[in-house]
Amino acid sequence: MLVENSIQMKNLVIILFSVFFIKAFAHAQEAISWQVSIGITPEIRKSFIKGGRLILHVTKQHEREPRLWSEIAFGVTPQNWEINQSFVLDSKNKNVLNIGLDKLKGNPSDKYYFQVVYKQNIEDGQENVAGNIYSNIDSVLFSNNLQLNLTLNQIIEPTSIIKHDFVKSVEIKSKYLSEFSDKPRFLKASILLPSGYFENPDKTYPICYRAAGLNGRYTAINGIVNNKDFSDWWFTQNAPQIIYVFLDSQGPYGDTYQVDSENNGPCGKALLEELIPEIERQVRYKPESKMRFLTGNSTGGWVSLALQIFYPDFFDGTWSYSPDPVDFEHYGLINIYEDESIFYNRYGYLQPGRRTIYGEPTFSMKDWIAGENLNSRTGNYLVSGGQFGAYNAAFGPKGANNLPSLMFDPFTGKIDHSIAKQWEKYDLKKVLEKNWTTLGPKLQGKIWIWMGDMDGLYSNVATRFLQKFLDKTENPKSDAKVSFTAMAGHGQEWSDKAVLTLIANKIAKK
Repeated sequence: MLVENSIQMKNLVIILFSVFFIKAFAHAQEAISWQVSIGITPEIRKSFIKGGRLILHVTKQHEREPRLWSEIAFGVTPQNWEINQSFVLDSKNKNVLNIGLDKLKGNPSDKYYFQVVYKQNIEDGQENVAGNIYSNIDSVLFSNNLQLNLTLNQIIEPTSIIKHDFVKSVEIKSKYLSEFSDKPRFLKASILLPSGYFENPDKTYPICYRAAGLNGRYTAINGIVNNKDFSDWWFTQNAPQIIYVFLDSQGPYGDTYQVDSENNGPCGKALLEELIPEIERQVRYKPESKMRFLTGNSTGGWVSLALQIFYPDFFDGTWSYSPDPVDFEHYGLINIYEDESIFYNRYGYLQPGRRTIYGEPTFSMKDWIAGENLNSRTGNYLVSGGQFGAYNAAFGPKGANNLPSLMFDPFTGKIDHSIAKQWEKYDLKKVLEKNWTTLGPKLQGKIWIWMGDMDGLYSNVATRFLQKFLDKTENPKSDAKVSFTAMAGHGQEWSDKAVLTLIANKIAKK
């Protein structure tokens, strides 16, 4: 009898657990129906600008704010939102884009963290920048049918430059860019002075312009000065005596790449004819000394190389680390002039956009663009402020509604070759190929490039083909230094300290 009761009890337990897991599985498989009601506090309403993009971030991690990183996100541009009323973001609305939702495997015991951002600063394409507003974080247990209230009650304030005796900042109104945009636009930079600067008031120091990584800001100087290892080295007599300038790449569509463009305006001209002269006036640099250098990593690597190529007489040398694609026939793994799509390669496989140093793809181009579509108030990557929104604005022609044209379809990836053809003037390898007779002599002794051979963005492929071209040049034979490190990833060997030492060594040999 005891044995029978024991068996019956075990069977009952098994049945109960089976019912529980069947219900939990069915619950997880139900269509997600999340409705998030978003209000605005009275204090924030006076800063609210209609037409912005609402981005809801959802994550299971709690180490940092969801707006800084999340596995799941929703994006929508509210229409006719009255600021004294709440807007309901409905996950089932066809106008609401999402990423990560298809991979969601929640159960009732999982806690998720929610935070919403309203992206309204049209002068800066990024999300977590001054002028945009966001909510506090709320956490709830998972439910397929979730209703939640969030309130926009925080505004992102501008970041200021650190106060330090050896730090200067420059901000000027650009005549060129203001006329182009028909509204005031400003150029900014920060300056780190060498340790001996105030001891030698009549001395002209070499100057190096540091182009930022994607969407980098001149406030990067704060991190450098606060880095004890760097500061302990910089403020010694043995450190390079170089004026180090941090450029700012802010633009309405994301990074401007510091070049003249149909969409961002004459950014290169404004840099050379407005900002740099003002910087050099303030730090008593003499152009006739011919010690005006460039450096940068990633996007900054491309910018520093491009500026040297486009203005070969103005700059006296560049140190470019992990530059973005310098050859658009190898735009990552894509040939923009011949391939049909950026989403699928010629073998029909999803085109990877990122990888580990061991070659494992981690992110497809299709996923990448889906994220940029979600972040853009237009519902496509056009004004996303991300990598491809920035590329598109910097390199492409103007399109409809006074906005950039789209080089590829945001949902199919199909390339518009008539637009891609117009990118050629920013294809650095093609620029060198077409103009080597005149550019070659002016670039002698001025180009140094480093690249990891397992670059996480596949940018090493383009750099390899640039090296092949440079190795075959004649009249003159290029003396550009292009080096690769096996098994190294994107920007792995970038170091402000290292690059400044390389520049100091070059100066010492003059």
